[in-house]
Amino acid sequence: MVVIIACVIKSFADSETQLLWVTGKSRRNPTPNLRRAALRKLFMIDSAGTLADLQIPPGNRLETLKGNRKGQHSIRINDQFRICFVWQEGNAYAVEITDYH
Repeated sequence: MVVIIACVIKSFADSETQLLWVTGKSRRNPTPNLRRAALRKLFMIDSAGTLADLQIPPGNRLETLKGNRKGQHSIRINDQFRICFVWQEGNAYAVEITDYH
C-alpha cells in the first residue's frame, strides 16, 4: 500500500500564520479558542482537493475577494477573523490570518 500525502498549502503571506501552522503557537492570536479554530480551518485548506471543498461546512463562507484583495479567497474563522489565500492549480498560496474589516 502506498500512501501519498499532498500538502495543499504551499506558502504563507506572513510569518505569524506560518508560525501557527508549524508550531500551533502564535503571538498575534491571543486566545486558545481562536488559535484552535484557525488551525482547524488551516487543516481544512490543506486537505482540500478543490476550492469547492471549502464551501463545506457552510460556516466557512468561502468568498472570492475584490478590491485590493482581488485574486484571493477567504474563509471565516469567526465573525472578525478570516483566512485569506490565493488558490492556483489545486494549491493555496499566500495564506494569512487577517482581520480585514
